[in-house]
Amino acid sequence: MKVLGLSGNVKQPSRTASVVRSVVTAVEQHFSIEGRVIELVDAAPILFRALRADQLDQAGRDIIDAVEAADILVVGSPVYRASYTGALKHLFDLVDFRALTGKRVILAATGGTPLHGLMTEHQLRPLFGFFNALTVPTAIYATESDFTGHALTSAAVAERINRAVSELIQLFPNADVSTRIAHTNLHPETV
Repeated sequence: MKVLGLSGNVKQPSRTASVVRSVVTAVEQHFSIEGRVIELVDAAPILFRALRADQLDQAGRDIIDAVEAADILVVGSPVYRASYTGALKHLFDLVDFRALTGKRVILAATGGTPLHGLMTEHQLRPLFGFFNALTVPTAIYATESDFTGHALTSAAVAERINRAVSELIQLFPNADVSTRIAHTNLHPETV
């Protein structure tokens, strides 16, 4: 099973990348698998060399192949003009519209104010509805006050991550949900 995190931020250091890495780490612990995180700060220049999927060079094709091959996606973006970043949109414009059918997705976002917290519901969730992917009910949203520097330190956000991963486990019929939920709970100091 493959888990892939996508951080839609195009600058470093990134609070969004910190949240995505925390969620990927929680998924890795629950499923005893290794994940990968792609940050668009690195990937966007490669992807923007192509306007369509058939124009991708090998480096761009490798990124899109990783997205399409993942069983679980953790997708995060900073809120930018009330939506996700254009770089993240471009990445998904290059993904085959059939490739994510039935894939499991955890949504995450970061913003400067709690007022942008519904971006995951109004922008990201419909995107994955188009792809026929299965998004877990709980989305993760964090503001600047949830971080120390760029490290996620909020107990409330850690709880949302735990809840989202627990919901993810329930989407896998062969998972032993009771055992897995009991042994892995994130605490702010481990996020």
